[in-house]
Amino acid sequence: MPADEVGKLYPVAKAILTPLFRASWKFDLRGLENIPSTGGAILCPNHTSVLDSFFVPVLLPRRVTYVGKAEYMDDWKTRKLFPALGMIPIDREGGDAGERALATAQRVLEKGELFGIYPEGTRSRDGRLYRGHTGPARLALRAGVPIIPIGISGARDIMPPEAKFPRLRLPVQISFGKPITVDRYADRAHDRLVLRQIIDEVMYEIRELSGQDYVDEYASKKKKQPAPETAAATDADAEKQSPVPSSNGNGDGTGSPNGDSKRDAAGRATGVTPGDHLEPEEAKALIDGDPKLGGDSDFVGATTPTSSADRLRRRPVRNA
Repeated sequence: MPADEVGKLYPVAKAILTPLFRASWKFDLRGLENIPSTGGAILCPNHTSVLDSFFVPVLLPRRVTYVGKAEYMDDWKTRKLFPALGMIPIDREGGDAGERALATAQRVLEKGELFGIYPEGTRSRDGRLYRGHTGPARLALRAGVPIIPIGISGARDIMPPEAKFPRLRLPVQISFGKPITVDRYADRAHDRLVLRQIIDEVMYEIRELSGQDYVDEYASKKKKQPAPETAAATDADAEKQSPVPSSNGNGDGTGSPNGDSKRDAAGRATGVTPGDHLEPEEAKALIDGDPKLGGDSDFVGATTPTSSADRLRRRPVRNA
């Protein structure tokens, strides 16, 4: 579908769905002031339910364009509908088709609109937060726009994986985090270390907003929830790990990953680890969460004490 036809039915769909959704569920929106009133920005939510793609666009006053699987173009029922509602199809096989889709997303951002993309690449089957792909970071550097982390809580209870119908009248909390700017990395847009640092920072903020447990591996469609004893052992091991140095380099644990606020003495900071950059295959990873595209396991193993992923594996420290 031509780019000028994407989102043609968006106003109609929003007018119908907004009052319907507000009548069906109890929404608690936090941090709406972090959504800019004008200008482009990338929205990066966690993804635990198919309803996530509806909740954020329906509840925000500004239009939001999302990416979706190119397979929707093969089904007559969705070939016209989904793009008309604002979905940009991405070819999961990568190559030129995937690059064209991301180029379209860049044009959306450069026009001053909001663009939504799931950094995990696919829905979390067990409700945990998984490692982010670096596509959103590269897109932000290309377009020169901020990334806004979003934490959605409660959507999975309404419609978990494999459910055919949603449950009504349940609460949903959507928290919009402070924008993460990438201007300081403009001259290093192709540096894999920078891309990984940016997306790790995004995932850290999403975890803080959603309260999810973090898993330092890519999500998979077939991911199963671990047995309780396995999960408990993993958490215990994570708690024993040493805290990472602060990002401000003073070693006091007060550095901020994005430089806009200080962290507490628990050592909340984002380090640098290498990551997967947007090669042709990454378009597939953005949708499927392909675990083969990291290419950095040896380096991560050698630098775990200073990586933000190491810090993410630990449970968030919250006030009583």
